[in-house]
Amino acid sequence: MENAKTKFIFVTGGVVSGLGKGITAASLGRLLKARGLTVAAQKLDPYINVDPGTMSPYQHGEVFVTEDGAETDLDLGHYERFIDEDLNRFSNLTTGKVYWNVLHKERAGKYLGETVQVIPHVTNEIKAFLYAVGHKTGAQVVISEIGGSVGDIESQPFLEAIRQVAREQGRENCLFLHVTLVPYLASSGEHKSKPTQHSVHELQGMGISPDIIVCRCDEPLEADIFEKIALFCNVGKDCVIENRTLPVLYEAPLMLEKNGLGDIVCRSLGLGSAPCDLSEWEEMLRRMERSERVVRIALVGKYVRLHDAYLSVAEALRHAGYERGVKVEIDWVDAECLETEGTASLEGCAGIIVPGGFGGRGIEGMIAAARFARENGVPYFGICLGMQVAVIELARSIPGLEAANSREFSPDGADCVIDLMPDQQGNLPKGGTMRLGSYPCRIAGGTRLHEAYQKAEVGERHRHRYEFNNDYRGRLEAAGMTVSGVSPDGRLVEAVELREHLFFVGVQYHPEFKSRPNRAHPLFRAFIEASRIRSEEAEGGEQA
Repeated sequence: MENAKTKFIFVTGGVVSGLGKGITAASLGRLLKARGLTVAAQKLDPYINVDPGTMSPYQHGEVFVTEDGAETDLDLGHYERFIDEDLNRFSNLTTGKVYWNVLHKERAGKYLGETVQVIPHVTNEIKAFLYAVGHKTGAQVVISEIGGSVGDIESQPFLEAIRQVAREQGRENCLFLHVTLVPYLASSGEHKSKPTQHSVHELQGMGISPDIIVCRCDEPLEADIFEKIALFCNVGKDCVIENRTLPVLYEAPLMLEKNGLGDIVCRSLGLGSAPCDLSEWEEMLRRMERSERVVRIALVGKYVRLHDAYLSVAEALRHAGYERGVKVEIDWVDAECLETEGTASLEGCAGIIVPGGFGGRGIEGMIAAARFARENGVPYFGICLGMQVAVIELARSIPGLEAANSREFSPDGADCVIDLMPDQQGNLPKGGTMRLGSYPCRIAGGTRLHEAYQKAEVGERHRHRYEFNNDYRGRLEAAGMTVSGVSPDGRLVEAVELREHLFFVGVQYHPEFKSRPNRAHPLFRAFIEASRIRSEEAEGGEQA
């Protein structure tokens, strides 16, 4: 039924969640791509939400958006950054989406009167999704990460589905990689393999025997641990791989390659023995090591107590720092605190970034951050909501628009400079009704935007519902705002900036999703460069 030449790698986790399965899968993808193989990656999540789009960032971290507009798990961001391939809607599957599809088929009579059951109907739906990503991308290797931990009741249909894939495609075309915790007990001064043994035995009880066991640890493993895990878990000793906690996550591919992961995977799947070229990755890491000068960036948001809510933004800032030879330090500033305590916490920062978000909480604090940047010449970068609050702040400085706001926060407001478009009017449901995915942006010449991109048109990913209100465009431009990016038809404002400012740019889209550690996004690169200049000027002023 399917193309047997496609190789499937399934990454599972045991003992505890949050072990870094995503980083392991992403690193393996980089190692295979460095051998000249084409790779696709996907995440299977056991929660019943259809996608993470309506989930609180405190529950799930950021929502990563693909080029084709899928709202997905943040691990897909790791996949794209490490493997440097654009993923798609087949790259993230949830239990909710599986049952949504199965129930719609049942209502449409697609099962011809059959009793719909977990096996085969639910597992068939999962398998169809697993196969689809290979067909869609034409990749030689598909890496699928199963969310959660072995033993979770929610994960069982996914584990059953991947067992069936191995049966259908042949074990020579499938590889099971199990990431598990090997804890260190300070009291006895040794690592313990028993949790790994129990986790593997649970997996074996579901008909899956892992081929490779990746051991997450904070300290180097003792030699006898490898032998013990290999013996009790029925794998070769060289298939027990140490995955130690590292100061920089981008070091993980080199560590795993050094420990033999890439060669073992290629050997097991018959992928040949092409040399692994990680020279570009190694040069990137050397740039990181050479970065000594510190540039402090204030990230002003409403979810800052969970840094994963802004994972791609934080990584994009660091990517730009690596290219500019500086080390970016992020000050996580709670927007609500700016409302109650003032903007003193922003003093001394070299740049201010306000990323996306939803809802009215903390908005006045974000507006205060935009005002602080505008009035004090501090480089400012507004992303999505960050652009919108910058527009609101500038509008409030115009006589007669002191109450300017967004329709999102002030439904009955008289001067909503951010609003729904005419064709959006009405009571829209929360899920799946936003402008999602890649849209073109036409860039005006002679602007900061054009200076950064060096292009007349770009495609960037969106995730928002409210737009710039063109009724106020003329008055805002008269106040000093430049519309530097628009949709090809000129109807939608995609980017704004202030002319008389070192760097004050707001974009309606999310450029952080396209940044790579070895290729920073142009706007983040320009923002960090402006922040570096601001930092040097501030130091010069202090010394004078």
